[in-house]
Amino acid sequence: MPGTETRHPRLMTPIDLRGHRLRNRIVFGAHTANMSDLGLPGPRFGAYLLERALGGAAMIVAEPMPVHRTGVLTRGNFLHGTDEVIPHFRKVTEPVKAAGAVILQQLYHIGAHGDSDLSFAPHWGPSGGPSYHDSDGSHAMTEAEIEELIEAHVAAAIRCRKGGFQGVEVWAAYHSLLDQFWTPWSNRRTDRWGGSLENRTRMSRTIIEGIRRACGEDFIIGLAISISDSHEVLLQREALAEIVALHDATGHVDYVTVGHGGYLDFERLMPTFLYPEKLTAPFTEELKTVVRHAKVTSEAHVRTPDNAESIIASGQADLVSIVRGQIADPHLARKTAEGRAGDVRGCLSCNQMCWGRRSRDYWISCLVNPSAGREFEWGGDRFTPAAKPRHIVVVGAGPAGLEAARAAAERGHRVDLFEAQPRIGGQFRLAGEQPRRAQILDLLDWYERQFERLQVRLHLNSYAEAADIRALAPDAVVLATGSLPDETFFQRWLPGADRLPGLERGHVHAPEEVMRREARLGDHVLLYDEGGNWRGLGTAWAMAERGHRVTIVTPEPFIGKELARTSADIALRPRLAKLGVTFLTEHLIAEWHGDGATLRNMLTGAETRHAATALVMSTTNRAFDPLSADLADLETHLIGDAAAPRQAPYAFHEGRKVALAL
Repeated sequence: MPGTETRHPRLMTPIDLRGHRLRNRIVFGAHTANMSDLGLPGPRFGAYLLERALGGAAMIVAEPMPVHRTGVLTRGNFLHGTDEVIPHFRKVTEPVKAAGAVILQQLYHIGAHGDSDLSFAPHWGPSGGPSYHDSDGSHAMTEAEIEELIEAHVAAAIRCRKGGFQGVEVWAAYHSLLDQFWTPWSNRRTDRWGGSLENRTRMSRTIIEGIRRACGEDFIIGLAISISDSHEVLLQREALAEIVALHDATGHVDYVTVGHGGYLDFERLMPTFLYPEKLTAPFTEELKTVVRHAKVTSEAHVRTPDNAESIIASGQADLVSIVRGQIADPHLARKTAEGRAGDVRGCLSCNQMCWGRRSRDYWISCLVNPSAGREFEWGGDRFTPAAKPRHIVVVGAGPAGLEAARAAAERGHRVDLFEAQPRIGGQFRLAGEQPRRAQILDLLDWYERQFERLQVRLHLNSYAEAADIRALAPDAVVLATGSLPDETFFQRWLPGADRLPGLERGHVHAPEEVMRREARLGDHVLLYDEGGNWRGLGTAWAMAERGHRVTIVTPEPFIGKELARTSADIALRPRLAKLGVTFLTEHLIAEWHGDGATLRNMLTGAETRHAATALVMSTTNRAFDPLSADLADLETHLIGDAAAPRQAPYAFHEGRKVALAL
């Protein structure tokens, strides 16, 4: 908002691209939302982008569009090669532009790293190398096929212009098709498309020149690249800067956006909290010294308004792309412009519901913002006042209760929130005390600020009994009392044993006891991890950092099975290994002896004894619902783990959903 005082003045400064005024420096960058309906953009995708435009983003780069049948990568990809998409995209672009944002679309082809399950076509690449997305090989393109893909890019850009987009972003990041041509390791050609720098960049330069001729001088053209130092065979900074300078010299490229990682180091592509923030800012600062026309955008773990301001103010980039941060809070830009950056709900960098859902080919959402992907159903991340304000009592200040209380108060209800512990958060706070997960604690601080703003009455150290609730005469009660560790430590893959054999011998603990420092662990700890998620593995990490020798035992074939959907497992396993943590996969706890365990190999049935001073059992929790039976005559809503133990996203979702229904 022009004229509003802000602690982020450089970030809020307008900038021009090809005659298009961007109201600030914040981009909602391209990412696969996977929201198409039979290949067409529909209400879910349109409302998803519109919410970020209403939230103040200056430029939105819509979901990547495959330009060719050999580039289809997800179930939710938009239809390629057909004008059928044009009227449907107009329904998306016109409202976004009316809300004050500039909107582009990314054009992509994955090259050798395709997905045969979705394309049912051979992967086309420069030299027939292997796919790093699936286990297939690729087809070395003929010159005619190269020309076909050049024409496909230009045709896609023309459709974008007809669909109301003000530009396109040409994708050459993450070792995609164009990056494969640029990189000598993956481009072994000896014709005019390989060898020299001029030859290796011929395809990308020809595409961009073709788009400029076809779409005009007022059409924005961006170029997406990425950096990685994980393998020497990939383009390093000096080579990449030379390529960018070559494209910039044409005058056709209006901005260059720099991502991180790629298909050879996928865990870096959407970095979780295991990685530092502002990952590409040092390189974008270098790029600014070599470009003469193009603006430079820094992306990859920018995350917060403060990070973004520091990048712009220090001259490291002209623009910042904040994707997950604006999935978590679509109004990040507007709140920042209004001087309310403290009201921005921060991204946890967990990847659970964004990449975690995309990796399974679902449409994306967000752990902390359950409205993501549901904007067309829920009216965005905004609240309609209740027709009749009511008095709502919420019991339990874990994720479900926190969101229920906040959203109900946003709608104008009078809310009392009871929490038995001295601080809000429940088990989620314990998760925030695991290594490198303090962003969870930041989120809990955010809830406390929202409660103060919304006048939610917070009752800490208050174990609410049925009589206490009745005394308040509420109109409705939301029971979010959570879950507790299963005291039997039942193992799902040992179904014939109702409880852990040898449990009575003691020194057996739940992860929550460990994180609360209530467990006397001794030197060597066995941790049995059945979930493959942060509850067990984050606790193992915490114990290792505290100096314990830790052995993780899991029935799964590898450590971090559930984390694999987020890509966090790839970076976590080396962290644990370097701390001396050892792994035993496909094993069960056959019996606990008090000073060690007999472990059973699930593949052979062989049993071996392992000495240990304590056993930590990360098994499925049990719902804790002490109140619903005693309040059956009142309007009650049982949500979150109190209904069924699950992971945090579903608790936040149910908290929001029930508040919208009150």
